[in-house]
Amino acid sequence: MTEGEFKQMLAKAALFRYTDCPMNPNAEADLIARCRQGEAQAWDELFDQHYAAAGRFVFQLAPQFNREDVEEICQETFLSVIKSLESFNGRSQLQTWLFRIAANKARDYRERQRAAKRGGGQVPISLQAENREDGLTIDPPSDTPAPDATAINAERIALLREALDQLGEPCREIIELRYFGDLSYEEISNTLQLNVKTVSSRLSKCLDHFEEIARNVFSRENITPSSV
Repeated sequence: MTEGEFKQMLAKAALFRYTDCPMNPNAEADLIARCRQGEAQAWDELFDQHYAAAGRFVFQLAPQFNREDVEEICQETFLSVIKSLESFNGRSQLQTWLFRIAANKARDYRERQRAAKRGGGQVPISLQAENREDGLTIDPPSDTPAPDATAINAERIALLREALDQLGEPCREIIELRYFGDLSYEEISNTLQLNVKTVSSRLSKCLDHFEEIARNVFSRENITPSSV
């Protein structure tokens, strides 16, 4: 993967890099276990830990949403989390899974908005309606890609953030300075008290390491990182 491709990926991930404070994996596992046992305090903690981040995530997915839209999508997301937590298998971080749900809820919400705008005076077509001539199910026309590109990109970005979180501090620091801070090699050199040649060499090695981690994270979900 070229540095240009990494820059494109990291620029998108930067929108979401600081939307939360990731929990210690052991603490997260303990919180999930307590939620599954029905402990009300645990659910309050999960809500406090992730609700604000989910709201920012939804807003960044679709800036046309207003505050009420975001609130409704977040409420639907957390209702789904409550109902589906037993199905969470721990292969990804809880927030990655939660953001995936939020992206799907945002997509559904946007589709309902579009349907409401174009539905005035029209007879709705049932998803199960059949063509009288051949008996085949009618597919109503749609003006959005299938599967929804926004939801797919949101999932990729969440997984990319997870890969970034797995980097060691020295690599994460130099990548963040270069791509999130948009610092030049000279500026990074001054910040880290390294010569420019060392900055270039370390960044190259860190990008190789990041690519390896990212490919493992994305392959787990059968997603191609370069298509973010």
